[in-house]
Amino acid sequence: MRRRRRIYLTLMGICGLLYLISWTVVAPFSRVWAVALSAVASILPLVAVIIANRDGTT
Repeated sequence: MRRRRRIYLTLMGICGLLYLISWTVVAPFSRVWAVALSAVASILPLVAVIIANRDGTT
């Protein structure tokens, strides 16, 4: 349980950082890359929930 929670929080932290970096650092140089990073950040919460809710048998 602790391992899954740690992975979930790590993925959510990465998600937040990607949003922050994409619109504060990358956007002034390339809006296309900022949108791409935001798209990846939008998918990460789904992956985090799937990982957090899987059973511990694997």
